[in-house]
Amino acid sequence: VPLELKYVACIESALNPHAISPAKATGLWQFMYHTGKMYNLRIDSYIDERLDPYKSTVAAARYLKDLHKIYGDWQLAIAAYNCGPGRVNYALRRSGGKRNFWELWPYLPRETASYVPAFIGCAYAMNFPTEHNLYPIYADFTYNQDTVHITEMKVSLKQLADSAGADLE
Repeated sequence: VPLELKYVACIESALNPHAISPAKATGLWQFMYHTGKMYNLRIDSYIDERLDPYKSTVAAARYLKDLHKIYGDWQLAIAAYNCGPGRVNYALRRSGGKRNFWELWPYLPRETASYVPAFIGCAYAMNFPTEHNLYPIYADFTYNQDTVHITEMKVSLKQLADSAGADLE
């Protein structure tokens, strides 16, 4: 898929891997439960791989590629990523079969009609930041960690948190 599609995650979640929408879409790529399952993300009471930046990115790339196969157009694929292929198909029917995002624009949900222009604006800003006096701020992701191997012993997370002097959460 085109590298620029990485900016879909900026629009979806503002690059917050723990983002949860009011509709319960989750993670960097804001996967709904069923779409995540469709793309082989594990979602159960123990693990939600929609929150895994790597696995959800692979799934999002596959989903966008599948949408592009359906529509033959990246802007329509991005629109379908936002509102679902059913709504894009409905807009296609209402428009008389037009296959261009800008011609479909009046028939799409308001959020989706704004979504593709937001994506284009984000991609532009990310590719030409200095022309608009934007400069990166680099985050410090260093942290201290240690590894403890526990074998043949049942230990609860509460016990581990207490012994580490950490909050259970």
